Amino acid sequence: MEKKTRGIAAAILILSCILPLFTFSTGYAQDNGEYSIAYQKAVSMLARLSPEEKVGQLFLITFDGRDINPDSQIYELITRYQVGGVVLRKDHDNFSGPEGTVSAAYNLISGLQNVEWQAKDEMIPSGEGSAINDFIPLFIGIQQSGDSYPSDQIINGLTPIPSQMALGASWDTSLSEKAGTILGRELATLGINLLLGPSLDIAENAYTASGDDLSVRTFGGDTFWVGEMGKAYIEGLHTGSSNRLAIIARNFPGRGSSDRLPEQEVATVRKSLDQLKLIELAPFFQVTDIKAADPAIIVEGLLLNHIRYQGFQGNIRATTKPVSFDQTAVDLLMNLSEFSSWRKNSGILVSEDLGAEAVKKFFSTGGQTFDARQVARNAFLAGNDLLYMDQFVSSGDKDRFETYKKTIDLFNQKYREDQAFAARVDASVLRILTLKYELYPEFDIKKVVSDDFRLVDVGVQNTLAFDVASASATLISPSADELNSTLTDAPNYGDKLIIFTDTVSTSQCSTCQVQNIVAVDSLQKAILKLYGPSGSAQVYENQFTSYTFTDLQDFIDNPFNRVELETNLSRADWVIFLVQDNDSNRAGAGALENLIKEKIETIRNKKVIVFALNAPYYFDATDISAFTAYYGLYSKLPAFIEVAARILFQEINPIGSSPVSIPGVAYDLITATSPKENQIIALQVDETAGASGKQATAQTTEEPPEKVYNLGDNLPVRTGVILDHNGHPVPDGTVVRFILSQQGENVTIQQIETTTVGGIARAFIKLQSEGMHEIRATSEPAMNSQILVLNISSGQGAQISAINPTPIPTEEDGGEAASAPAVEETKPVEPLKTNSKLFEWLLTSLLAWGSGIIFFYNSDALGKIRSRAFISAGIVAGGLLTAFWQILDFTGPSTRAGFSGYANILVITLLGEIIFGLVLYIYVQKFMDN
Repeated sequence: MEKKTRGIAAAILILSCILPLFTFSTGYAQDNGEYSIAYQKAVSMLARLSPEEKVGQLFLITFDGRDINPDSQIYELITRYQVGGVVLRKDHDNFSGPEGTVSAAYNLISGLQNVEWQAKDEMIPSGEGSAINDFIPLFIGIQQSGDSYPSDQIINGLTPIPSQMALGASWDTSLSEKAGTILGRELATLGINLLLGPSLDIAENAYTASGDDLSVRTFGGDTFWVGEMGKAYIEGLHTGSSNRLAIIARNFPGRGSSDRLPEQEVATVRKSLDQLKLIELAPFFQVTDIKAADPAIIVEGLLLNHIRYQGFQGNIRATTKPVSFDQTAVDLLMNLSEFSSWRKNSGILVSEDLGAEAVKKFFSTGGQTFDARQVARNAFLAGNDLLYMDQFVSSGDKDRFETYKKTIDLFNQKYREDQAFAARVDASVLRILTLKYELYPEFDIKKVVSDDFRLVDVGVQNTLAFDVASASATLISPSADELNSTLTDAPNYGDKLIIFTDTVSTSQCSTCQVQNIVAVDSLQKAILKLYGPSGSAQVYENQFTSYTFTDLQDFIDNPFNRVELETNLSRADWVIFLVQDNDSNRAGAGALENLIKEKIETIRNKKVIVFALNAPYYFDATDISAFTAYYGLYSKLPAFIEVAARILFQEINPIGSSPVSIPGVAYDLITATSPKENQIIALQVDETAGASGKQATAQTTEEPPEKVYNLGDNLPVRTGVILDHNGHPVPDGTVVRFILSQQGENVTIQQIETTTVGGIARAFIKLQSEGMHEIRATSEPAMNSQILVLNISSGQGAQISAINPTPIPTEEDGGEAASAPAVEETKPVEPLKTNSKLFEWLLTSLLAWGSGIIFFYNSDALGKIRSRAFISAGIVAGGLLTAFWQILDFTGPSTRAGFSGYANILVITLLGEIIFGLVLYIYVQKFMDN
């Protein structure tokens, strides 16, 4: 018995000592995706799947309606063909509405997962006889980009999310993160686990009627800011969904330079890979950098776009196939250092819709036949792991469901006949299974389907849209000063207002009630609610008339048929337009441009106010010259129309800035995001860095001693936040030059070029010679900064003082330069230095072992040695385990610092020893000594 007790005690002590090492090793392995728990489970699952089950996982399909009964097409595709997932679409009647959309969607999604669950453990036909069907959760995908129809598939019941461009125009990443959080939470509540978005495209090219208009489905045209807004949005999606939503960023590798609409034909872009890396690929780099970035901003997949490149590998005469079908191009992209680690750690590639019209035109032989099976095979061999298929119909097949089945059968056949093909399938399925295990650590229906009581929290976040609208609303033309002089008053009693609205309507399904997304009287109602009789009583209903753009176009084409419109227009003091994009498929879309071209006299000498509910670049300079005021709102949600009313009545002052170039007002985004000319760049010694040339990371809350810099030292200097023309920090990578010169002489001694991070540039100046020196900073076109004056002498530290230069007036500010920043700045607060975990482990280990030994030699009253040894071992184990628990921060991130931090962990460790010791003492008294 005594030997057994000693063995137990020894086992406890050994386990306590090696457990930390085991855990640290496991954690390190999990940083490498191939050793993660999800990966290990995926490997185990893959080993027992039949070829049919493996092949089925590659397919992401669509279906019609909401019928999932055993005689439905989707039921057969799930249970017999084991498809990996579905994408829900409004145009396939997967949703109902306008009432009960959310609950119906939840029931459909739950039903789809239950179809897969109920088929588990059934014997399914296989080329090798039969196999047992495993439950693998379905991907339930959707495209929900914000701004309602046509970008959203669910237009009822969810919290309205503004367009990506509206978020970009706020220049506020916290709003982007908040939008992502709300959307992620609500989609996950419904059971949606795959989001085809957001778009990380760069709106690079000027708008052309025949080009690929990204519209408001982009965060903007600046590489840095698109990346920043995208990262924040993705982080919000992951946070809101509790990491139960896979994010597939689109449209990789970027379609901002495309000159063709994707539904018309495959576009060709003349760019090399090196050029793509500078612009289009840069935002994707930021959300796949698993080595340096926060895991919450890393996307699970990339959606490969149908676009091809001329000069991709340097030869301008060589043109790739569409990149989604070009294995060489995909391999080149995935082998880039910025993507290679992400790809190796189970990052998945998803094809764009293989049934898109552009694909059919590209692959149709003579424009007559389309072999969908070979298209799918080519897309898979190019490197796509997940094949998205919507209107995917081979020539001769009756519908896409027949094509789905034939394509899956072909893949099953190829899997058995071609080992190389089978290996590719296994590799892709392993990535897919790893992702599914990351979403659902346990493949159990209770873990996959969320509780329906959470649906009450869906659609209740009603302040986001207004917050974004208020922050993003932009005065595009004229300048604020000019507008204040020409438009002194808001509409008031006695004024006549005529409103023309580019209306938008749709329905949630083909048999659902038609809904007005933007109604003809949307703005009129918003105005009367705020400023009518029930509001501030500034205006009354009889002052308004509202028409659609279709009415306006009818008046332009047939003025004699619209006498009442002409009469109201001639009497109006205010003419207000709410405009969308230039979609030629929408009736009346170009009515305002036509009015300016053909009947400009009807709005001359009137107050013409234009609110752009979409992208702001559709009007040219001649069009805009006819406007009294032109505002960009970037979204058509009700909150944005309310903000339009508040702007019209001068209650809100627009503070946003366009995130895209607007040629019609000569607004160039590159210029707008460059340093503002008339600012004085703040300059100071960088107290967060040492003279050794390394950035300091340690800091205490006490005032640090003043640092002394001697001849030969590196003097750390930094700028303040450098602002662009819109008042925001300049993008990361903006070039800044630090110049050291001899005072009184126009001779540069040193010039150091560096770039900004967070709007701030840092550098180290070598103190090489004695005398009076000056340090300046420039960032073209901002050429003025504070001046650091150095008096360097041997034998004593350099004396440093700062002076402000005389501001240089610019034409932009009418001769008044920006005021110089104050010389004295608050010293930056450096991060708190937490205690070394290794040293904490050493101290707590000494305490634990010391306590155990002291107890053993001072517990003779307990009698038996084995009892004393057993309790002593418990004290040691209790101390070690308690310390281990604290050091790994299982209770939250550690903020232990200094003596108090060490005291804190030692006290808690001692408490753990006492608890373990008491428990074992009671055990000894009750069992071992009897």
